[in-house]
Amino acid sequence: MARKDDLGRHGEDLAAAYLTDAGYRLVDRNWRCTQGEIDIIAERDGEIVFVEVKTRSGLAFGHPFEAITGPKLARLRRLAAAWCAQAEAWPARIRIDAIAVTAAAGAEPVVEHRTGVF
Repeated sequence: MARKDDLGRHGEDLAAAYLTDAGYRLVDRNWRCTQGEIDIIAERDGEIVFVEVKTRSGLAFGHPFEAITGPKLARLRRLAAAWCAQAEAWPARIRIDAIAVTAAAGAEPVVEHRTGVF
């Protein structure tokens, strides 16, 4: 399990760097409440972006985006509302994005970003 957790953390670090390089400001990482966790919360141009990150070491078990199911997206929407309520900040614009990281051993990691997935 530790190897999987390390891979996930590495993917989230790569995703955070990708977002920062793309002009996003990181607001929070691994925000938790009783309903679950949001991997990354970022802001750009006044829009709050809730980001789900999925990392795989290869594609043998499918693309990382395939792990983001309808129920997962519904939970992310509830978590986004919980974050806004707790922060007492209801931004004018929010969205949910997904980042897939494929980090095969010995290869350069691939980061893919899909905006507005839900």
